[in-house]
Amino acid sequence: MPTPSQRGLASPSSPIRKLVPFADAARARGTRVLHLNIGQPDIETPEPMLDAVRAYSERVVAYGPSGGDAPLRETLLAYYRALGHALRPQDLIVTTGGSEAVFFALAACLDAGDEIAIPDPMYANYLGYATLLGITVRPIPTRVEDGYHLPEGLEAFVGPRTRAVLLCNPSNPTGVVYTDAEMARVVALCAERDLFLIADEVYREFVYEGALPRSVLSYPELGDRAVVVDSLSKRYSLCGARVGCLVSRHAGVMQSAMKFAQARLSPPALAQVAAARASALPADFFDGARDEYRKRRDTVFEGLRRIPGAVALRPEGAFYQMARLPIDDGDRFVTWCLEHFEEEGTTVMVAPGAGFYAEPGRGNDEVRIAYVLNCDDLALAMRLLASALAKYPRAA
Repeated sequence: MPTPSQRGLASPSSPIRKLVPFADAARARGTRVLHLNIGQPDIETPEPMLDAVRAYSERVVAYGPSGGDAPLRETLLAYYRALGHALRPQDLIVTTGGSEAVFFALAACLDAGDEIAIPDPMYANYLGYATLLGITVRPIPTRVEDGYHLPEGLEAFVGPRTRAVLLCNPSNPTGVVYTDAEMARVVALCAERDLFLIADEVYREFVYEGALPRSVLSYPELGDRAVVVDSLSKRYSLCGARVGCLVSRHAGVMQSAMKFAQARLSPPALAQVAAARASALPADFFDGARDEYRKRRDTVFEGLRRIPGAVALRPEGAFYQMARLPIDDGDRFVTWCLEHFEEEGTTVMVAPGAGFYAEPGRGNDEVRIAYVLNCDDLALAMRLLASALAKYPRAA
């Protein structure tokens, strides 16, 4: 019998999704599951976007251009102009979600056998795509006690095969927002060592104190080394639409990415119709969403502060909270919650932390909490989490 590829066998399972069958089984038993494992906001998709899909009148849902349909492309270029970045049409490609933009960026910037330096813990898909492409991840270790900010001496994490640094800012999974000083150190390192700086800026609007972070597109010293991964999924609560984009002024990177885009034919047509209506939203659209997520963040953080043995710092951005809990193994704890724990007919599901780490052995006692539900549900979830930890038979 043929065996699967070594690539497939080595690819990590998603810490966000791999335990979903246990959640399905809990629901089948009649248990309500509060999903804090996945970044799926319950904030409604803007009505102009839904109206655009309802009004779609074409008789055939046809292929579109590989780089994206013209109305959405103009919407995205206008969005970047409003941020102060004048892009040429060839500097932007519409992708099937931010995940495809990550894949295109890695595939266009690095070859098999190359290395990429990424703060650890990191968005799990970075690890999956790096494995698929034969790229080695060099983790830059960060700590919950430091709020997952960058360590000193970044040069130590760059070797002769390192071709790029990847930052998610604001960060999934940690919620850290890198300071201007941290970004200056990374930019200087990339300029000095001639490295690509790939920035996942999906959560740029969701910062809860202080100014929004600068895009890597705004650093002239990077030249054309800056590559931006972006998505409309979280910005407009369009996760299922799967619309994102890749942005860079590096002609070779974008030419390569266009070849990949042509190979997958085109991004989803109806989703682009909806996403193009972002231009119809008011200028203060993000203010209300930001205020709501700030309240949710505080609900989760204050709940963690009341749990004996929990270690966490208040996230600065995005809508994720990493925390160290008094547990022996995150996978085992989450599975136990779904199989054996419930109160008020309800249980809670978080994401095990180890799957967000490239460095083996780290994160076993950590979890990621996505504060994407309303504050009442989050408050209940934190009470349930505290109760589950008190009853968990393998608690440290």
